[in-house]
Amino acid sequence: MNSSRENELEAAIRTVELAEAPATRILIADDDALQLEMLEHFLHHRGYEVYTASNGAEAYQMAREHDIRLIVTDWMMPELTGVELCRKLRENEMSGYVYVILLTSRNRSDEIIEGMSAGADDFIAKPFNPEELRVRLEAGQRVLANETRDMAIFMLAKLAESRDPETGQHLERVQRYASVLARTLAKGRRYGDLIDPGFIRTVYLTSPLHDVGKVGIPDAVLLKPGRLTPEEFEIMKQHTLIGARTIEAIIQEYPGVRFLEFARDIIRSHHEKWDGTGYPDRLEGEDIPLPARIVAVADVYDALTSKRVYKDAFSPKKARDILVSDAGSHFDPEVVEAFLACEDEFDQIRRRFNDAAGPSELELAELVQQAESISGD
Repeated sequence: MNSSRENELEAAIRTVELAEAPATRILIADDDALQLEMLEHFLHHRGYEVYTASNGAEAYQMAREHDIRLIVTDWMMPELTGVELCRKLRENEMSGYVYVILLTSRNRSDEIIEGMSAGADDFIAKPFNPEELRVRLEAGQRVLANETRDMAIFMLAKLAESRDPETGQHLERVQRYASVLARTLAKGRRYGDLIDPGFIRTVYLTSPLHDVGKVGIPDAVLLKPGRLTPEEFEIMKQHTLIGARTIEAIIQEYPGVRFLEFARDIIRSHHEKWDGTGYPDRLEGEDIPLPARIVAVADVYDALTSKRVYKDAFSPKKARDILVSDAGSHFDPEVVEAFLACEDEFDQIRRRFNDAAGPSELELAELVQQAESISGD
């Protein structure tokens, strides 16, 4: 991998690392000097980097200048009230979501509605209870961490996609296919106990990362406008290991993070086959992680129904026939059954995210051979 790609990948990894770090930079805005001092003292002792403002206009300027994502603001302030500050933050583009807690003695329902309508995320009654403030700030940190995580996943996926300028909407389609499959499997007996709403959302978020390892594949192989030689195919297969190693390095720093584990399993194992003839580990049956089995069906369906440099797009019917014929050899039969149950949703996704010109991402050699055998029927 050249130094430019290494730098890009390191930046992406750093973004994922930040997804698990709490937001420690906070702005407090209050025109009451004593209240401001009490809040600043409390937050400093809990490890926050604290910025202070004595009015709403000053707070807005600080939030923009210092990229502050967590704000505790009094309701009644000069120049801009807390509610007006919320409204201005929401109306003007910021670098990321800003979580706002209103500090107020107002607790009537119509006043709460006014504050939340302006964009406030939470409220704390005055005088503030230190423990209540602590748990509400932790709730805000969780919201911000989730947003950063989603951005990190998207950044990593787009890093790989950027290597091929004509990949179209492949990631968007695979992401939605995988989500539909997971949701359908959740209704069945076989995997119903394993798939909860969190599983479905995590598959949706991490499935676009399946080919992130292609960032480490040489252009001469990745962008070759035609069939790969056996030697080139062996190089291409390394994308599963390159991507998995990237995520594994993050897991070592943040063990037990579910979305990272899903991402690693999908990246490494989405080319494994049910009968054990896939790669890179020749896993068989349920030894293949379930998220990877789901993405395998989603990815192949998209490859078959999309135009490639070596073939026209297959019809949905022909793609279905291939999936059915390979159930029990290439694919988990239960996942193929789920596909048949939600085939209409697949077709809707395919139509909605259709590429007029078709993507040109190179498909792996096994799909080339499969496509040729089917087109000869």
